[in-house]
Amino acid sequence: MISSKRMGRSETAALLVVLGVLVLLPIGRTSELGIVAGAVVGIVLMLRHRFAPLADRGLRLILILFACYWLPIVFSGFNSVAPQKTWMTALEVVRFFPFALFVAWALRRPLSWPPFLLAVAAITALWLIDAWVQFLSGSSLGGAPELERLSGIFGADNLKLGPVLAVLSPFLLLLAREHGGRLGLLLAYLLMLVPILLAGSRGAWLSYALVSVVFAWREARSLRRFLPLLFGIVLGIALSIGGVWQISDRFDARMERSLLVFEGTEQALDEASAGRVRIWSAALGMFEANPLVGVGVRGFRYAYATYSEPGDAFVDKTTGIGASHAHQLVLELLSETGLLGLLLWLAGMTLGLRAWWRADSVQRARGFAPGLALVAMCFPLNTHFAFYSAWWGLFFWWLLAIFCAALASPAEKAQGDASDHQGGADQHAP
Repeated sequence: MISSKRMGRSETAALLVVLGVLVLLPIGRTSELGIVAGAVVGIVLMLRHRFAPLADRGLRLILILFACYWLPIVFSGFNSVAPQKTWMTALEVVRFFPFALFVAWALRRPLSWPPFLLAVAAITALWLIDAWVQFLSGSSLGGAPELERLSGIFGADNLKLGPVLAVLSPFLLLLAREHGGRLGLLLAYLLMLVPILLAGSRGAWLSYALVSVVFAWREARSLRRFLPLLFGIVLGIALSIGGVWQISDRFDARMERSLLVFEGTEQALDEASAGRVRIWSAALGMFEANPLVGVGVRGFRYAYATYSEPGDAFVDKTTGIGASHAHQLVLELLSETGLLGLLLWLAGMTLGLRAWWRADSVQRARGFAPGLALVAMCFPLNTHFAFYSAWWGLFFWWLLAIFCAALASPAEKAQGDASDHQGGADQHAP
């Protein structure tokens, strides 16, 4: 009984470490504390079991996906315009592999999943409430909002509220559906919609729209019921946008800029996209000049001035450093890691989808929220943060580790398979 209690405490502590990464996400790089702690335990587990955990299908997936993420950095390093930055990134990224193994170990028991998913949804709900408080009162745990955007707990100098809420929305929406039915799902959906709109990130708007479509299909289960439901969602979003537009000067400013795209000129399109057209053009130039392995991971800002137009406002006249990243996943991969990097990412995505299709119903149920969150985060027809940056890359791997853990075999099943194998060996022993 004593050993059982100790095991229970260790499992709880492990789950708290995994959750701690998310809790500390708004506070700069402090989430690294959870990543490093988990990585250390992951290394100990590998040494103790002599890589035996990798025999599990779900844990092999971690190794494969990590290789598809890490190898593009290594290959790009040989042609990098900033080799020290690229090789340092390759070294730093290694921590994600043992951390992901630790997450799989922390979530190895099926009974750990319900409280874990509930905790993630609760953290998301707290950030959502804080955003509503900021909207209604002008202040929150993160202070006052930014001039044009709601910033919530992340603060006015760290405008990541919208993208993070949109990516984490599947956790909260799924919990609302399970405990409140369709009415609970609708209320949770509307409660998330307004802060995401007011956060002003058009990439977050598209991510949340994608999540909306998936949940609509999940409820409809047939095209005949899906199309009217989708029409209702579009109408509801349009009405919400109209209402928010009337009451929020911040949202009005964002929409006025966004509507410039309909003027049809290149200058208007560039202004509507906050200068991203110039950045995308430079990214394509980097890829055309370095098609195989790109200019090196995290080398974008150092190569930008070479491939941008003269007088580009993103180029610092003193240092010559330009825009930090491509603001689009496919262009980030092409410009920084070339065709080789893009192909490795596509291979990883294909293998991830294949693992999902091969999973049983229980594993799919566990992996639905983190899987949809990854789809919302990586959807290629959108704008993105840098996936090889310290902060967004950390968040990406936190979700990816949870997804892989969801597809791993439950501990009880793995132990049973091992027992059966041992029994078979004993029967054939002389």
